[in-house]
Amino acid sequence: MLELDKDTFQSEVLEATGLVVVDFWSPKCEPCVALAPELENLARRYAGRARFCKLNVLENRRLALSQRVLGLPVIAFYRDGQKVAELTGEIAAEKIAETIDALV
Repeated sequence: MLELDKDTFQSEVLEATGLVVVDFWSPKCEPCVALAPELENLARRYAGRARFCKLNVLENRRLALSQRVLGLPVIAFYRDGQKVAELTGEIAAEKIAETIDALV
């Protein structure tokens, strides 16, 4: 998974073509940390169909707020630079997979 920051978010997500899945996370968020291995598995499973990225909100607060991320965890789905879906709260890997399947 590609680690994003304020300098790379624009080019890697908002200017990208295709489906980009962004994990807004924090090392202090236990559900976020628990979800990380599942996201790595999904990134391998959907390689070539969706790009997976992650953004540490502690290090990029303004960027997270600009994307309307107010709580964690948040998995946001962008297609051709536009946010098209978002999952929040208790997120299961199956729900992420279902959302990707519906969007690709």
